[in-house]
Amino acid sequence: MTVLDRRTLNRTLLERQFLLDRTGLPALDVVRRLVAVQGQEPNWPYVGLWTRIDGFRHTALTELFTRRAVVRSTVLRRTQHVLAAEDFAWLRPTVQPVVSVALTHSYYADEIGGIALDALAKAGRDALTGHTLVRHRLGQLLAPGFPDRRPTRLAQAVELLEPLVHPPPNGVWGAWGHRRETPVALAEEFTGIPMAGADHRTMVLRYLAAFGPAGVMDVQAWSGLTRLREVTEALRPELRTYRDEHGTELFDLPGLPLADPGRPAPVRFLPAYDNVALGHRDRRRIITDEDRRRIAPNASTGVPLFLVDGFVHGSWSLTEEGLRVVPFRDLRQAERAAVQEEATRLLAFAAPGRDAVVFA
Repeated sequence: MTVLDRRTLNRTLLERQFLLDRTGLPALDVVRRLVAVQGQEPNWPYVGLWTRIDGFRHTALTELFTRRAVVRSTVLRRTQHVLAAEDFAWLRPTVQPVVSVALTHSYYADEIGGIALDALAKAGRDALTGHTLVRHRLGQLLAPGFPDRRPTRLAQAVELLEPLVHPPPNGVWGAWGHRRETPVALAEEFTGIPMAGADHRTMVLRYLAAFGPAGVMDVQAWSGLTRLREVTEALRPELRTYRDEHGTELFDLPGLPLADPGRPAPVRFLPAYDNVALGHRDRRRIITDEDRRRIAPNASTGVPLFLVDGFVHGSWSLTEEGLRVVPFRDLRQAERAAVQEEATRLLAFAAPGRDAVVFA
């Protein structure tokens, strides 16, 4: 069995993620290739597509939202993502077990304990049929049927029980940070696409096309699901297998090539939560264990990262003046110049009018 070294895995991942060469594909095709683009905060998917698509403009994604070709909702790992409407129809049912398990956590359990969840889901569907409502208003409509419960918590629970989406203007480019008054709508009504059944087979194959070669635990880390060994084993006759340098078995689609490990990799700036840095259990193909520990204290709030020679080399953040770059290790003169150049380009996209690039 062929053994793949770290640089081969790194370059292959970057190539499939459009991070070696920016692509000229339309934004919708890129979203489909990535399966789902992390969108915990609405502006981050725009940065994620900018770093992958040549000449990407804000309107390219905003137009997809307004014509309902993409949606924003809770899917992978119970977090917000942007994905094609037709992909949401099968992916949300597939990951529903990891979405709904949140209801057992104390944040919800203390408020919905004793409630018949089927009744709460039906009440939510009834309130939303024919309407788009902000969470606060949905909670007000649910409250009379579930007295002595927090209305907003009831509305949030319905989002975990039912496939809802966040219509514009919620997900479109705007002020940085989380948006207030999140609107919700029934996915089937909003997109016009019926929800499908769970499709683990498609999920694994689509994951491998975007993130492979990868192991079973990698697929589980990306999706949030467990017990995918049986699914992968059923697919084994259709897949190619490798091992990494640590002996872990990796699966891949047979028609997809591996990248040249010696190929140069340009500086790339990643948005917070980008799945290229979160999409594997073993993330050493793009970030060292030391750097993972370095960013761990702030990981839950999102740490935008940048790549040098294909690997995480530091973090970045927007400031009132411009962009602050925090290298984790010394940069050589040529590397620093390349980081400076890419940071300046990012500023022109993400924060027009700010022009200061500051190295910490």
